Amino acid sequence: MNSRHRFSIITSESTLTLAPVRGETGDDVVNVFYQKVTALPGDQPPVVMTLRDLHFLHIRQGGLYWVATTTADSSPFTIVEFLNRLAALVKDYCGGLSEKSVQMNFALIYELLDEVLDYGHIQTTSSDMLKNFLQSEAVSSRPFSLFDLSNVGLFGADTQQSKVAPSSAAARPIQASREQGGRSEIFVDVVERMSVVVGSNGVLMKADVEGEIRVKCFMPSCSEIRIGLNEELSIGKSQLRGYGAAVRVDRCSFHQGVRLDEFDSHRILRLCPSQGEQTVMQYQLTDDLPTAPPFRLFPTIERDGTGRLILFLKLRCDLPPKSSAVNVCASVPVPKGAVSLSQELSSPDQSAELQSQNRAVVWQIPRLAGGTQLSALFKLDVPGLSSASMLEVGPVGLSFELPKFSATGLQIRFLRLSPVQPAPSQRWVRYVTHSDSYSIRI
Repeated sequence: MNSRHRFSIITSESTLTLAPVRGETGDDVVNVFYQKVTALPGDQPPVVMTLRDLHFLHIRQGGLYWVATTTADSSPFTIVEFLNRLAALVKDYCGGLSEKSVQMNFALIYELLDEVLDYGHIQTTSSDMLKNFLQSEAVSSRPFSLFDLSNVGLFGADTQQSKVAPSSAAARPIQASREQGGRSEIFVDVVERMSVVVGSNGVLMKADVEGEIRVKCFMPSCSEIRIGLNEELSIGKSQLRGYGAAVRVDRCSFHQGVRLDEFDSHRILRLCPSQGEQTVMQYQLTDDLPTAPPFRLFPTIERDGTGRLILFLKLRCDLPPKSSAVNVCASVPVPKGAVSLSQELSSPDQSAELQSQNRAVVWQIPRLAGGTQLSALFKLDVPGLSSASMLEVGPVGLSFELPKFSATGLQIRFLRLSPVQPAPSQRWVRYVTHSDSYSIRI
């Protein structure tokens, strides 16, 4: 290939141009990309953009633009795949993806890319191979402490259990295991994204769940792990397996390193994990939920005698009583020109504001326990409020996180290591479901 490439990471305040390779494409390409991105009306620029004979390909992860340029007809899929793997490597070696972590570890990232690429030709993206050549040490923005495990719950939720790892527990560089005396830990996260549309009559119209099983390994001597899933897990709409509660997904795919010789008979995944994070399984459930949606909204919208818009919202959480939702945010579109007059919230830890730029009332709830409900009353002054402008209210969009909850019911039965580790090892299995698109019509 005779194409010419340049790889860059663009933050909100600066641009980190990592390496020009296979020739020069000009020093102004970063400014050109920035101008093209900022000139677009929306916040979702196309993955591939072209200016004369220069092609820009990018992904966005951790609030950063990971950009590559090429002047020839290279395969865009290859470049995008490389950018995704590069972002994963930076996350593994820096502990996380953020503007601050990139700025603090620029030398390490430059060294990493220098080993990954040789004059623009990809050499390897294996974290196990690269750790033998990297000399720079990662700089963590927040030092990891094992004492955090006893008082911080999963993904920011409080808990009384001492054996629950926080979401920040695995957010550290993979090379940090040597600094901790070779402590062996492995994290298995079941992460699900829920897309739901609820009609104005409260009937569920659409429900999709996309999930993945992620493994982050800090165990240099682990040759194989075995992950046991629900024995009654059914793939597709075929006859359900087993005698327990039905757990079904429509389709699934696996990492190329996963061995499936025990999957059909016992629902066991086998793999030899490399240090760092990898997604071992992805699955999807379409137009079905094994339980009721986690939230129901009871809205009341009316116009009082003085022509003001009155919004009364009652949000109920239908999770089990011992469960809870965190970081709940309800966004209610309102007519243009609305001015907030007053608000009444049912508890002091809530907050709400009228965002005039987005034409929406945003109601934020830090924590909502299962089986409980909260309410909010908003009074808005809308110039020229009419029956037509009343139709501009809604639909309500919800964003949330559900710690220790799996929307599909998929569970990890066991996590076994082979060979048995000579030193004590920590094995953390964590669940979270969060909103991808949760819309309630009113």
